[in-house]
Amino acid sequence: MTEPGRLDFPQALTDRLEPTVGLWNRLEGRPRTKDFDRALRAEIRDPLWLLTRQWQLGEFRGADAGSPVTATYSVAGSTPNRFRPPNGPAEDVPPDRPLESVAERRPLPFAFGADPVSFDLRLTIGHRWFKLIRRFLLGQLQDFRAQYIKLYPIALPNPKSVSDASRVAHPEVWATIQTIAGRQMDGYLLYRYLKDDTRHKASDGIDDLGPIHPHYQRLNELGRNLVAWFDDLIDQPGSDATWDPAHLEHHFSVSAAATDGKEKVLTAQEYPGGQLDWHAFSIDSKTVVGGAKPASPPISRTVFPIPVRYSGMPLPRWWALEDGRTNFAAVRPDSTDLARLIFLEFALVFSNDWYQLPCDLPAGTLADIQGLSITDVFGISQWITPAVAGRDEDWRRWSMFTLDTIGTDDIPADTAMFLPPSVPKVADGPVLEEVLLVRDEQANLVWGIEQTIPLATGEPRRGSEAAAELLAHRLSLDPLPPRTDPRAPVAYEAMNSVPENWIPFVAVHADAGKRSIRLQRAAMPGVVDAKPVRPRTSLLREGLDTAPKRSYFVNEEEVPPSGTRLTLAYNRTRWRNGRVVVWLSARRGIGRGEASSGLAFDHLVPTPPPAAS
Repeated sequence: MTEPGRLDFPQALTDRLEPTVGLWNRLEGRPRTKDFDRALRAEIRDPLWLLTRQWQLGEFRGADAGSPVTATYSVAGSTPNRFRPPNGPAEDVPPDRPLESVAERRPLPFAFGADPVSFDLRLTIGHRWFKLIRRFLLGQLQDFRAQYIKLYPIALPNPKSVSDASRVAHPEVWATIQTIAGRQMDGYLLYRYLKDDTRHKASDGIDDLGPIHPHYQRLNELGRNLVAWFDDLIDQPGSDATWDPAHLEHHFSVSAAATDGKEKVLTAQEYPGGQLDWHAFSIDSKTVVGGAKPASPPISRTVFPIPVRYSGMPLPRWWALEDGRTNFAAVRPDSTDLARLIFLEFALVFSNDWYQLPCDLPAGTLADIQGLSITDVFGISQWITPAVAGRDEDWRRWSMFTLDTIGTDDIPADTAMFLPPSVPKVADGPVLEEVLLVRDEQANLVWGIEQTIPLATGEPRRGSEAAAELLAHRLSLDPLPPRTDPRAPVAYEAMNSVPENWIPFVAVHADAGKRSIRLQRAAMPGVVDAKPVRPRTSLLREGLDTAPKRSYFVNEEEVPPSGTRLTLAYNRTRWRNGRVVVWLSARRGIGRGEASSGLAFDHLVPTPPPAAS
């Protein structure tokens, strides 16, 4: 039943009372033949219909869409020539080496406390010294060789001394030191003597050389050659290194002259090591480096724009079929996957609207486009402004390949592009040190697990094996006292032990307000003498080899639940002038998750039965 005056549409459709009412879901053509040859010809039989379709699709809407023919641009470029570590003075960027070596290099560890290490480098320097003076003194080589070995000796460790246990516990190290002690000189001691004192008068130790005392002036020249050779062999920092042990990253700044004549500072705040590229830097207006050289004159060129091409690109011609190497239909982004959505829109909608302009710039250039003019096929010239221009804090601003700004000040956005003086490939040596920073929720601690440690000979060794060998050697020197009877079936144990390559980090308050937390390096008691177990890697020995000793803190956020992996290795590359550059660097990577040390407190353990007599 319906109200009076209202039409029942379902009933009217059934009875066909209103023939003007239509109902359909979809209109589609029905092919009359299986042959598509005629359809693919695209015959024009109804020009009016084609014009109507063009009007319906908006192809008659006027737009200044002429294709570009020529482009004229002006680029101002400057070279970053000043470098500054976070806690050191500014220095010039060496032009004969890549920026990676300047940013990552760290001092070579020649001693851990009072224990000398890196005997491979010590012997190399000594061999180089004998090679330099062999031709100068000719037949007197055997006369002074023993005297140099006496002046700069390699001491033989005492197998029964606890202080020398790290050099005696490992068979390879002990055998090597026994071979070279008293037969080779410690070249590093000579290097430090020549590096620290450049006067080298006869009273400074040359008198002890006996027959070569009259030649000390010539020896001083050879000594300077030795220092220059070793400094050129392995690149080392002149002042402070860029490694930030609290944040486990590199931190440094470079500066170049801006177009207005002022200094523009680029700071890498969170560089983990590895490949150094533009995205590691940010514009820093609060740091002053000083000494930047003037910028180069602008470069003005007129070039021909080239359409951007890529594999699988939709072709603009009608009935042109793309190749099947790229399947964009297989890309299925989520509604929140903005990166893929933007990529698909670029590839499928605006792909033929992008052009590229050739512009060759040398590596190590901070480029800023001063102006860009485009002339299209209609002879109209247009001035192109940067798409990233505007306020830096404007959320609607979109940019790509540009540098962000440190801080929250609402300042004009920087549109410069940085090409750092880096190399495309760096050869990595074997890992000398590897440390895993992991969280242990059961013990409520963070552990620095020394997976790989360097031996005194300079070779890497698994940390667990080295710790077991050192413990076995110390137990042989000072065995544990035997347990006496009678004994109870169970015993109270205040705390069990963990492997000595596990270094604990405890949570401490970072400020007086007790709101933030830092991780402080601690120490576990040794099994033999209950003395603190110290780390054997330079990555965790921060502050232990300085005078006075300092505590080591790591920010809590630097150790996520996934953990953090730190490595130390030599790197080698070749610069564009052919020079080979070698440096020692630390890198940071992703860890392997949480771990359990098995550390427990206040528990009862069963006592072993007495040994049979």
